[in-house]
Amino acid sequence: MSDEIGRWDRREVVTRLGSAALAAGAVLAGVAFFHDRRRDVPARRKVPDWRAVGVPPRVVAARGGEPAANVRRAVAALGGMERFVRRGERVVVKPNVGWDRLPEQAANTDPEVVAELVRLCLAAGAAQVVVTDISCNDPRRCFARSGIAAAAAAAGAVVVESGRLRLVPADLAGLAEGIEVAEAVLAADRVINVPVVKHHRLSRATLGMKNWFGVLGPGRNRLHQSIHRAIAELAATFKPTLTVVDATRVLLANGPQGGSLGDVRGVGAVAVGTDPVLCDAWGGVQLGLRPAELPFLREAEQRGLGRTDTALVEDLGTA
Repeated sequence: MSDEIGRWDRREVVTRLGSAALAAGAVLAGVAFFHDRRRDVPARRKVPDWRAVGVPPRVVAARGGEPAANVRRAVAALGGMERFVRRGERVVVKPNVGWDRLPEQAANTDPEVVAELVRLCLAAGAAQVVVTDISCNDPRRCFARSGIAAAAAAAGAVVVESGRLRLVPADLAGLAEGIEVAEAVLAADRVINVPVVKHHRLSRATLGMKNWFGVLGPGRNRLHQSIHRAIAELAATFKPTLTVVDATRVLLANGPQGGSLGDVRGVGAVAVGTDPVLCDAWGGVQLGLRPAELPFLREAEQRGLGRTDTALVEDLGTA
């Protein structure tokens, strides 16, 4: 788990990753994230609202192409990344990099989905794109074996493993007390949430709203005691610029960690949208679950956080 989080500055520079082998030892390319071990009791940071102004709730799905092509088609259908990321902004792309698994095992977000989002953000004028997550297994191994470190760095991102993150108190009203949040995420101008579709033994599915566990520090496991309410509360607290649901491969059983290729099904699809609840409803369908079978979706919809009618998803069909 993480330690402390660094701010966006240039004090410590590290080499970008060029391969998965280099990725295993890489942290921070191009910016500094320094450690401040003073434990004063600072005020709780407010969680920003990262949504683009004036953009209506909408979800678009693309399938049949390579992962990067599916991302490009879906983002283009929403008006292009320029609609969501402005020139000079700092963007965090937050995939699921929780587990020491290969891409084929579908426990983490597909690396090409992540890399394409990095490229699109930079092409839209982003000053910097950081790819980060607070891993469950050893973070260096998670980022390396998932392929995300190498792919994201090659695309131009700064890759920040959880061991280099600083955690700060944040206003998480309705959630357990004392859980800190990755400061690098709170400091971003835009945040893109990029979950992989997979089974979860407690919530039945782990998708975009539950992916916010990966910005929380020690103590987050307490949220599993009331998992469905906690997921809805996370959705009320963290409002991303975009949610990109990766169903390139889905993990049908033994999640969230998986391991057996027999539990994986190739779907070859991606959904991108500004309605996180509808994105998760679409993701649940890829697991064979109706929205009514996922209590966290029902609670989120009742709280006005989004919709669960998957007929509202615009399917672009196959490439």
